[in-house]
Amino acid sequence: MSKYKITINGKEYEMDVELMDGSAPVSKAPAKVSKPASAPAAASKPAPSAAPAGATVSPMPGTILKVNVKEGDQVKAGDSVVILEAMKMENDITAPKDGVVKKLFVSEKQAVAKGEALFEVE
Repeated sequence: MSKYKITINGKEYEMDVELMDGSAPVSKAPAKVSKPASAPAAASKPAPSAAPAGATVSPMPGTILKVNVKEGDQVKAGDSVVILEAMKMENDITAPKDGVVKKLFVSEKQAVAKGEALFEVE
């Protein structure tokens, strides 16, 4: 029987493995798996802060390719405000209603998380 240490999704496990070539009796006991050893915490992007009420948020993680408006610009419902690249596709993020762009929370080439505030129309 041999002992192995394996890592799955950043967690380390110890296992006992028996060679089953007929030279040794087969154990009917299941493989012993110990509790995960402490692994270094995975580096992750901090969760986006809560978006202001009324802000349009990113529907998925991605990168802002283009910002088509400035704060104070007049927009109509359906106008493209920002272009978000996600999974190698360009997605128009549009104004939800007629109004004025009150605040832009993003800039070009910025990475955004799902649920992160992009802009607010008032």
